[in-house]
Amino acid sequence: MSDQDTPAAPQGWGEPRTKTVTWHDPFATAQAGAQMPGLDYLRAVAAGELPPPPISTLLGNGFTEMVVEKGEVSMACVPDESVYNPIGLVHGGVVCTMLDSVIGCAVHTTLPVGSGYSSIELKVNYLRPIHANSGEIRARGWVTKPGKRVAFGEGEVTDAAGKVLATASGSCLVFEL
Repeated sequence: MSDQDTPAAPQGWGEPRTKTVTWHDPFATAQAGAQMPGLDYLRAVAAGELPPPPISTLLGNGFTEMVVEKGEVSMACVPDESVYNPIGLVHGGVVCTMLDSVIGCAVHTTLPVGSGYSSIELKVNYLRPIHANSGEIRARGWVTKPGKRVAFGEGEVTDAAGKVLATASGSCLVFEL
């Protein structure tokens, strides 16, 4: 199909929007993290001493305001329309990614030097729709059962008023790096 064959966009669509995503080398950060206990590593990321992972800047306006304690992690996000699904709502995958991140990071805070994790399973319950004008949403994850091979956690996403938008439970495989 040539440019001449491309149909014009219907009136009212407006001009296309763009979004630029910038990130740091994830391998350099991961190498630094492999030399630290999980709690220290994530606290360094939260403090800006190490750059955040690329996924945190890709979705919405990035994951911000990270709070890290042993067995619990929270972070915020202000989703924008670039993460809308076809019916004009924030895509559930953004919320799922946030929940996967906070549960996994909560597990990571319990791990010693040289250990890593990978999600095994994640079950998400979506309770309310989210729009770009919903403002900041916050995800919080916590460990319900730490483990040497498998660890378990739960999480929730809330809006600025504290209403629960989604909940999750998940498990992570723990392994040596």
